[in-house]
Amino acid sequence: MADECPKCPDGLPPWLATFADLMSLLMCFFVLLLSFAEVDAQRFKKMAESMKDAFGVQREIPALEVVKGTSVIMQEYSPGTPEPSPLQELRQQTSDLEQEFLKTEEQDRRDEAQDPQDLDIDVAKAAMQAQIEKEVEEQAEQLQEMLDSEIEGGLLDVETEETKIIIRIQEKGSFPSGRAALNPEFFEVISKITDVIANTPGKIIVAGHTDNIPISTRRFRSNWELSSARAVTVVHAMLSNAAIDQGRFLIQGYADSKPLVANDTSENRAQNRRVELVIQRGEDQDSGEVIKASEPE
Repeated sequence: MADECPKCPDGLPPWLATFADLMSLLMCFFVLLLSFAEVDAQRFKKMAESMKDAFGVQREIPALEVVKGTSVIMQEYSPGTPEPSPLQELRQQTSDLEQEFLKTEEQDRRDEAQDPQDLDIDVAKAAMQAQIEKEVEEQAEQLQEMLDSEIEGGLLDVETEETKIIIRIQEKGSFPSGRAALNPEFFEVISKITDVIANTPGKIIVAGHTDNIPISTRRFRSNWELSSARAVTVVHAMLSNAAIDQGRFLIQGYADSKPLVANDTSENRAQNRRVELVIQRGEDQDSGEVIKASEPE
């Protein structure tokens, strides 16, 4: 009987532990090398095509896009909010500064385009306008004091509008209904107004107004003639004062085209029947030919 073989000791041989450690270290080493490696997409594609031809791969999978990964280890993508890089922040700051500079440059260009002499003229005009408005207010107060009783009696109204003094002569107490002759007792009121206006510079616009009730008489064919005739009558009464220049007058007749209030009641129609004296000062004076009054019939 042949000699029996010696029995092997139980468990793995001692050298196998050293070999396993060596394999583990080599695997970790190549994993690290692979993780630090970067993939050239073009070379990777060419290598894949070469291997396909070499190994006879028949099935083709179309690739719509080039591989965009930079590492074969990256298998997933986690989206997040990107933070601006220093270059992007610098570009943004540069863009804001350029816009601010362009705005400042445009404003400087506008300021330079405006002549300093024009600015002085505008300032002088504004000062003159303010002075004229102040004088107009003072003259209007003077008229209101002189004509206080007539204003309280509803015969007159005095008001201002920027560089204008408007004196409204109501038909009540001044003209008989449908006629253009002044009541005798109203000449004294016209004389008071003329004394103040004679010393007040500016154009004098005398405008006649009526209500919307038509008129047709032997003397007046329409409200246009009646309103114009009443304005002429007031001018003649004012020209009795030799201190006032007739070249300052402008006569207008509006009939019922410019009512103060709606012509829906008798009180409103009475308010619309009026003659307005407008003393107009400043550069906004209406231009037009001065109508000289003729003797009333």
